[in-house]
Amino acid sequence: MTDSTRKYWQYALWLAIITIFYNILEGLVSIYFGASDETLTLFGFGVDSFIEVLSGAGILAMVLRIRQNPDTSRSQFEQTALRITGAAFYILAVGLGVSAIYNLFTVHQPETTLPGLIISLISIATMWALVSAKRKVGRALDSAPILADANCTMVCIYMSLVLLASSLIYQLTGFGLVDSLGAFGLIYFSVNEGREAFEKAAGMECGCGCEGECEDCTETH
Repeated sequence: MTDSTRKYWQYALWLAIITIFYNILEGLVSIYFGASDETLTLFGFGVDSFIEVLSGAGILAMVLRIRQNPDTSRSQFEQTALRITGAAFYILAVGLGVSAIYNLFTVHQPETTLPGLIISLISIATMWALVSAKRKVGRALDSAPILADANCTMVCIYMSLVLLASSLIYQLTGFGLVDSLGAFGLIYFSVNEGREAFEKAAGMECGCGCEGECEDCTETH
């Protein structure tokens, strides 16, 4: 492994660590304000952030493994992390679906969506920076897993856009049902991410929009 390659794997390591710690912070803040302001979309967004921490832990383990020995196969921890992540996304989708339907029938309205507006803007900017950095590192290392992780981070941007739209519409119009509609948007992405996590755990495909199939994503780097 050349010095340049080692440098880029070090970058990949730091990107994985930053992703984990940012999602922990984002999850804590989002769940707090989502619960206190009774904003379902923001609360669900916060729960999603903690699920992304599980996914990030698997990516961190992968980076550490490949840095030490590029020819090793995916570890049991990585596969377990993916399966837990997939199950958590499905549970989140069910929970959001039940809560959204209940809120629609009870015509529930959040106290305010201003925190969701601010958090979504910060998230979009942060995640876009991470996507750009991961793609740069992934291309430099010719690493399909890192490029796939960048595409997964793009999904976080899409979810942030859902939160931004629902928060902004409520702030401008006071249309309370938009919060439940935003939750349905999160359900769509949660189901997709859950399915992709199980597919990657089974070694079916690179996942998260990565074109082409491989026996094991971590074998290509």
